[in-house]
Amino acid sequence: IGFGALNVDKLYSVADIAGKDEESFIKSETSTPGGSAANTIVGLSRLGCSTSIIGKIAEDDDGDLIEYNLAINGVFANNLIYSESGSTGKCLGFVDSNGERCLYIDPGVNDEIKIGEINPLNIMRCKIMHYTSFVGDSFNAQIDLLELLSQETLLSFDPGMLYVQKGFDALKPILERTNILLINESELRLLCNNNESSLKELAIGFLDMGIETVVIKQGSKGVFAMNNNETCEVESYKCDVVDTTGAGDSFNSGFLYSILKGFDLEKSCKIGNWVASKAIEGFGMEKFPSLKELEDFF
Repeated sequence: IGFGALNVDKLYSVADIAGKDEESFIKSETSTPGGSAANTIVGLSRLGCSTSIIGKIAEDDDGDLIEYNLAINGVFANNLIYSESGSTGKCLGFVDSNGERCLYIDPGVNDEIKIGEINPLNIMRCKIMHYTSFVGDSFNAQIDLLELLSQETLLSFDPGMLYVQKGFDALKPILERTNILLINESELRLLCNNNESSLKELAIGFLDMGIETVVIKQGSKGVFAMNNNETCEVESYKCDVVDTTGAGDSFNSGFLYSILKGFDLEKSCKIGNWVASKAIEGFGMEKFPSLKELEDFF
């Protein structure tokens, strides 16, 4: 089960990403259902896992698009929350010819989730609960939900920059319950306020606080990962980059699929990297690989 913002990604292909007092132009645009947790959960569903997502949508066209996308990808809708007012969340993304992007979030009803709207019976048998970020108050619902999770449920946490900017103390309740931390290098260094230590030294700090597995995503350089039994560095796969927007989310799909299958840390990172390399060859989830493609490659 994923727990995070549900957005429609309105992606604009641009000549260049404009900085302050600069101008660029839009070459094309596309709208795709997204949200970090949703991308990962849809990816897991395409890889044959039974999935659901806790999230909130409004009764508008964007909400209908998100619900339809979840349905056609086999994601159970039993944890969706419907708002009678407001608007569904949006993410405006600008992507240049190198696949680099900048994002602007309009959270809409995403930020209105209360713990009382979540049915605890639906999460009793969850094997992995995957947390990603919200802009506002739904962060509190994620903290409240920790008390309802079974101790047998693994908590996977990809904080993203929005949560990292809250600081370590704010995230501590979630981190103390986290089993698998999925984070990129810049987020990690900001969270630890440390640009000097090695990735291994930073990872050990989280292992010491009880997190079982730390995975540090480094974009085109690959992944550094560590648990109490294994340390690995896994290179990325070469690919034709179109849009890096969902790279980290698609890595998470491949990695968490591998954890469910009982694969070791290195193989899990290889599968995560491969899934990400396929996904970023298209916009949104259009190039996300199927279970058959994954099995054929590995």
